[in-house]
Amino acid sequence: MKISCTNTMIPGATLTEKASRLLDLGFDGISVFAEIESWTPEKEEELLHLTETTGITVCEFCFSGKDYGKLMHKDPATAARSKRIYERAIAIGNQLGSVSELEYQYTVREEIPLLYPYLKMDPTEQARFCGIYASLASQAEGDSCLLLEPINRYESPYLNTLRDNAEILEQVALPRTGLLFDTFHMALEETDLCDAFRRYAPLIRHVHLGDHNRLLPGKGNLPWPRFLSVLQETGYQGFVNLECAVLGEDVPAQLANTVRFLRSLS
Repeated sequence: MKISCTNTMIPGATLTEKASRLLDLGFDGISVFAEIESWTPEKEEELLHLTETTGITVCEFCFSGKDYGKLMHKDPATAARSKRIYERAIAIGNQLGSVSELEYQYTVREEIPLLYPYLKMDPTEQARFCGIYASLASQAEGDSCLLLEPINRYESPYLNTLRDNAEILEQVALPRTGLLFDTFHMALEETDLCDAFRRYAPLIRHVHLGDHNRLLPGKGNLPWPRFLSVLQETGYQGFVNLECAVLGEDVPAQLANTVRFLRSLS
């Protein structure tokens, strides 16, 4: 099992310091989420040589920023700025051979969908989204890929389930695409986390780990022994990446304990 951790979860002043610490804690990789507004050529140079200098694989790279997650915004200028954020991330991912991802939308919804989950885009909107995804995915090269990540109904109005995202993949029909399976989101949206992974395993190329409460695995009620067994059963070869909250002090010790917990189940 290849285990990685999101850079924002680990203490450290630089990516090099964070990656080196993760190696010491027993991790194999790092997932880097960077603010595009504060990104510099120096940071990019550090990132591109991170595996060489630390021995940690950069398995995932994404930018964040005020226009991130707004590909389908009604204002064309906002949507265009959002698309440029993804394009820059893909260009860097091409050099790293890493995954990146996108969603229909990534923001808190103004109207909470209490009784109307699993909404569907109308044909015009779906065609627009497929066009944007195809345009971006066609820019991925080499070992990199651009994945669709199903996001729960409270953070995105559409594409909340694996099934809906798989339908988009079928329509786009491009290489270097696939699904990102996030256990926190899918625990909310799928009837059975493990059965859902098994059903869509051929499309899944990256996994985010967080318990049902978005804490570290083992700090909630998700069935981790069964889930990791399904990953083995289906032959999943990608990274499993911690993307969750760490409560309390001594974060490195908690992350090291989580690595041991996950490896004990594999």
